[in-house]
Amino acid sequence: MRLEEFPSNIFISGTDTGIGKTVVSAMVTLGLSATYWKPVQSGLEEETDTEFVKRVTGLPDTHFKPERYRLQEPLSPHASAAIDGVSISLDDFQLPDTGSNNLVVEGAGGLLVPLNDDDMIIDLIEKFRLPVLLVVRSELGTLNHTFLSLEALRNRNIPIIGVVMNGPKNESNRKAIEKYGRVEVLGEIEPLQTLDPKTLKNEFNKIFKS
Repeated sequence: MRLEEFPSNIFISGTDTGIGKTVVSAMVTLGLSATYWKPVQSGLEEETDTEFVKRVTGLPDTHFKPERYRLQEPLSPHASAAIDGVSISLDDFQLPDTGSNNLVVEGAGGLLVPLNDDDMIIDLIEKFRLPVLLVVRSELGTLNHTFLSLEALRNRNIPIIGVVMNGPKNESNRKAIEKYGRVEVLGEIEPLQTLDPKTLKNEFNKIFKS
């Protein structure tokens, strides 16, 4: 995908938690000089995802929107909300105004992570009508998770921008994802020794300006 083809607003999701969504979100936010928004943050004791993206990109506060829900425990949103005595409602979410900036929205966990008794992250994506950039693991086990996630998105007619693989390069898995998943692997991010604006910008340029 060329840079000029990039959608103005995107949702970054993944096949699991700890998959590298936040690193990819930081990379894309910096590369596009976009606005970053994490609608639901579960876990407040350590650095939040918004704080992480702000730190590694070096972008000013004007590029960040506050979370709609800030939940104390690092659990699935529905479970963390129950502990906090909070009820998450889809009606409470509205896309923030970013002026002329692109918007990067990062999900929590995978697509079928519950928000409440009725709704999951994929319902939030559907509400926003945003195309999805899917972050997947490069190593063993990724194929099943990736294909299930792609099927879930297609069942909802949610546009898929493409896949970013995170981890050691794996040509076999890349070819399989493109063939059986019928999707473009936009790039592969190998383990990064340093996370800073220069490294993130270089990775962005390798994927979207090559």
